[in-house]
Amino acid sequence: MLKQPTQKADQVYELLRHSIIMLEIQPGAPIVEKDICAELSVSRTPVREAVQKLAEEGLVNVIPHSGTYVSHISFQVAEEGFVIRRALEIESVRRAAQRFDEAGGRELDALVGRMRGLIETGQLERYLDEDDALHAKIAQMSGMPRIWKFITLAKVHLDRMRQLSAPVPGHLAMVTEQHAAIVAAIRAGKPDQAELAMRIHLESSFDVMARLYQERTSMFSQEAP
Repeated sequence: MLKQPTQKADQVYELLRHSIIMLEIQPGAPIVEKDICAELSVSRTPVREAVQKLAEEGLVNVIPHSGTYVSHISFQVAEEGFVIRRALEIESVRRAAQRFDEAGGRELDALVGRMRGLIETGQLERYLDEDDALHAKIAQMSGMPRIWKFITLAKVHLDRMRQLSAPVPGHLAMVTEQHAAIVAAIRAGKPDQAELAMRIHLESSFDVMARLYQERTSMFSQEAP
């Protein structure tokens, strides 16, 4: 019988995963089990289970007789995640436009409003969560909410690149207006327009991230071309 992860292991995993994706724990930084145990008041067992799960996602590297370290960002894996995300999000947004309902539209409008508020108040560290919430809502409106689960699994390294791009001047303001264009197309019930708006949004965002790959080499793994 397969061993089920404990609730504490899930909690530790979510905390560590969020900290790694938000770059609160930098690439190359050590993951010290005893320090995490002390900070979270848990035993080593849930921490080890959480670390194993993070290793399976490629977020940490466990090196025998050395230690556990946060992995550097893989541009190749991030690009793969982008390709998978684009394909699934295009299908998702088309279906959302075809199935539009006013309650869902109001929720999307509220999310865009919160994004604008975060930019105005300089709370950029919270933007990624609202961004994900909007895309998850579109998946829900598509009638295929599990699409977002698959996207989330595919975009782990991409998310760290997204966090790197957040401080780029004007980037999040542009992203927010792109989100507004996507929502407008969904509201209008126009799947072709919604697909185009989503393509523009995802591809222009990835272009910004790709430029950072050239500028922030210390954050990335050195991969063969």
